[in-house]
Amino acid sequence: MSREFPIGLTPPDWLVRNLRPQQAAPLNWAALARAALAMSLPLAVGLAVGQPAYGALASMGALSGVIGDTADAYRMRILNIAVPQLFGAVGVTAGSLVYGQGWLTVAVITGIALLSGMISTIGAVSSVSGLLLLLNSVIGAGLPLPGAWWLTPVLMTGGGLLVLLLALLAWPLRSGVPERSAVAAAYRTLADLLSVSDSDDDETYDRARRTVTESLNQSYDLILARRARYRGRSSELTRLLAQLNAITPVVEAAPAVRLARLAGKPLPPEVPAAVLHIADAIETGYTGPIGLDLPQPANETGRAVDHALRHVAEVATTPASPLPHSRLRSTGRDPHGIDDRLGLPAALGIRTARAARNVVLSANSWRYGIRLALCIGIAQALVSLVPVPRSYWVALTITFVLKPDFGSVFSRALLRAVGTVAGLVVAATVLTVVPRGWWDVPVMMILAPLVPALTPRGYGFQTAAVTPVILLLSDVLNHQGTALLLPRLLDSLMGCAIALIAGYLLWPESWRTRVGDRLADAVADTAAYVELAFKAGANPAARARMRRRLYRDLSVIRTEFQRALTEPPPTGRRAAAWWPLVVAVERIVDATTAARVRVRHGASPPAQAEVGQVALQLRELAEGVRRSETLVAVRTDLAGPPDSVLEPLRQEVAAARAIASPH
Repeated sequence: MSREFPIGLTPPDWLVRNLRPQQAAPLNWAALARAALAMSLPLAVGLAVGQPAYGALASMGALSGVIGDTADAYRMRILNIAVPQLFGAVGVTAGSLVYGQGWLTVAVITGIALLSGMISTIGAVSSVSGLLLLLNSVIGAGLPLPGAWWLTPVLMTGGGLLVLLLALLAWPLRSGVPERSAVAAAYRTLADLLSVSDSDDDETYDRARRTVTESLNQSYDLILARRARYRGRSSELTRLLAQLNAITPVVEAAPAVRLARLAGKPLPPEVPAAVLHIADAIETGYTGPIGLDLPQPANETGRAVDHALRHVAEVATTPASPLPHSRLRSTGRDPHGIDDRLGLPAALGIRTARAARNVVLSANSWRYGIRLALCIGIAQALVSLVPVPRSYWVALTITFVLKPDFGSVFSRALLRAVGTVAGLVVAATVLTVVPRGWWDVPVMMILAPLVPALTPRGYGFQTAAVTPVILLLSDVLNHQGTALLLPRLLDSLMGCAIALIAGYLLWPESWRTRVGDRLADAVADTAAYVELAFKAGANPAARARMRRRLYRDLSVIRTEFQRALTEPPPTGRRAAAWWPLVVAVERIVDATTAARVRVRHGASPPAQAEVGQVALQLRELAEGVRRSETLVAVRTDLAGPPDSVLEPLRQEVAAARAIASPH
């Protein structure tokens, strides 16, 4: 007969959440093969020419390329790998120039840490660029590198570019395939959402809706990032963007479908099947006619879905027909005459200047930069005053743990320690059993694929995979063997301790600033969306942009809440208490969109007094969230005609107000 553990031995929820592996997609075998080849080939070449240290440096550069090899689209791979490599070359050069210079080294690395933290807040590519800038500067300042000052950056950059070269080999044969696949995937997630609209499980429906939002975010980011390079001149990219824009009315109709099902009017199964049929046509590039077998709509929701799907089928199969660039800029429309709801991307120079201005003026970027600089400065000063073997590992650990956009500092420090211990076990086996020399090449071919294989499982798994790889390369450079293991563990623990104390405990970012203000902003934006949704003469494209922005913002807030749940009390406890309100706000946006769809397809529009009442309640809720770090009592005063299209919305707002009240 089984017995439960005593309460005192039950691990807390935040610890369980930290140690639980993340759900990962199927293995990317091409990425695993690239990692094995890109990291073992430099070692083999170095051994062949009698310069194994040079091969190890190139393999270190390849490791950073492997970590950044996450994009599906080929042009995005160029940005994700090549741009960070340039920053890494600057970093290792700057670090090597101040190697062994005492306090000058401390000052330079601290300044680079400030810059790294600030530029990391711009976006994904700049984040990895800032990471490599700081990492390589720490390596350059902490290791006596072989050869002339310029040789190490050339070797490390060459290793990273080798990963890029391998990643681009199939480009001539698969050009455009990742982009089409991303758009088709968005359609398939929408088909799944429509399929579960009949489900009695709200969690299943909410999970499917979040999947649609994430898929649309990824697809838009992918298409717009590539399209920015062409400024609208690529007919194929413009067609893909038109296909993404065309899906918006169907996405907007999904909440109305859910409400109709709850009213006893389920969606016919032919509708999700039609969406899957269109997705197949998009992925294959088919431009012929699509025969949609749709039943006759019986209500305003059915009419909305029918109209949207027939429009989607027409857009999805329209051949690309490019417009002259001048006409595209003057009309602001795509070749199919469909409004580009997100607008043409600004020129690269304009977007770069805008990002630089935001970094300089943003309090958020300065806060992260100063936090990172403080921790790196403490680490560099400590190892300058106290003799620490392989001291650069302390700053390297801090760099990984304290990255502002990589998750909770507390969680990453914990996972870094756990992952390092696991990685050291593997490294100890390799360094003890495997003789140095040519045996390093097959060992690297086995260890390197573990990095892309385990990274999606979580930071602790990535650390466990990266640790033996770096130790093997470090041993090629300094031949210390198993003597590296204990210093590696101690340095990592020191780095985690500095990050936790100077980068976490001394910066008690309030719940209001970190999560509460973001949630309050989202609630206030939802009030504005309610007003715009039912404003006479409002631009449909403006409504679509606001809805997309709201869902994207709520997705970010959800991610921030999930990070907070992994932290110990009181942060984790507050996150758990406020979590239902995040879900409630998402349902309010859904209910608003559903009401708008019904009005557009025949339902009676609500009175402006009704709309104003709902918006007022949401703004009061936003102010209550903004003012308090704990749940506070709020007034719920919503009434209106029971047959109004806003009745489901009023119920959702009332539920949200109730959630924000103490129980």
